[in-house]
Amino acid sequence: MASKPITPDKITINGLEKPVTRIALGTWAIGGWMWGGPDDANAIKTIHKAVEEGINLIDTAPVYGFGHSEKVVGEAVAQLPASQKPYIATKLGLNWNEDHKPFRDSRPQRIRQEVEDSLKRLRVEVLDLVQVHWPDAKTPIAETASALNDLRKEGKIRALGVSNYSTAQMDEFRKEAPLSTSQDPFNIFETAIEKTVIPYAEKNDMDVLAYGPLCRGLLTGKITADTTFPEGDLRRMDPKFQPENLRNYVNAVKALEALAASQGKTVLSLAIRWVLDQGPTIALWGARKPAQVEGVKDALGWTLSPEIAREVSSIVTKYIPTPIDASFMAPPNR
Repeated sequence: MASKPITPDKITINGLEKPVTRIALGTWAIGGWMWGGPDDANAIKTIHKAVEEGINLIDTAPVYGFGHSEKVVGEAVAQLPASQKPYIATKLGLNWNEDHKPFRDSRPQRIRQEVEDSLKRLRVEVLDLVQVHWPDAKTPIAETASALNDLRKEGKIRALGVSNYSTAQMDEFRKEAPLSTSQDPFNIFETAIEKTVIPYAEKNDMDVLAYGPLCRGLLTGKITADTTFPEGDLRRMDPKFQPENLRNYVNAVKALEALAASQGKTVLSLAIRWVLDQGPTIALWGARKPAQVEGVKDALGWTLSPEIAREVSSIVTKYIPTPIDASFMAPPNR
């Protein structure tokens, strides 16, 4: 049973005073890394557009452009009046070498330094939500959680979260510190957390930030079987976007598009609504241009009927009998 109020539009994250919109802005692409390079002018406009559309939670991370995404988010939010400033969620626990190759690093000394760096880049005195980006197999979870809890008690962090953790790892974390959120890949095609993290969150008064709710653009309906991606684009690494798999996924999207149209909706709004209907979830809507934020409101204020939800499952089973998960994104341990 979810222990906090959930509406089609808003949810309350433990540690934050006011409810947040159930669609948040994801800013990985804004950092430029693995998305074709940065475009700061458009990025700032995109953040402002998201706020205009009612979004009041922005998710970022130091590794998104190696500090660049946080700097852009900080600049954009600083330009907003106090009454419009959104909550900012960031992450830590990833380090990188001189060639910008990330690796997991959740040592307490690294965590404290990352918090100080994020405060400066984001131009804030307190971080609203700090999430451990990936579990670090070489650092005891208790040490990571304890270090973060100390920073929370010092008033530098309001709420704590993890990302890509198993439920057993979250149990370990919660022995040392309160845990408000888990961030995980979740969309119509990537459903691994449906029977693990989501029920765990419901049981333990947590919320789930779903990254990739549009499956890296697949569920926008704009990608075809002939679409190619430039060097450095994340999708060149994703098995779903390889020719032998892409056609099946595109055909599934076409069927979902027809189903959405029968309900007067777009496939994009259907995909986001599906994520929001699965539990205490917040969909991270990735964008780097203002036009890409349009349509946010189309996914709010309604829910899928049981019949339509079953049809979504049938379509996926028909076209994707062997789903491919998002494990390709996992960075190595140090």
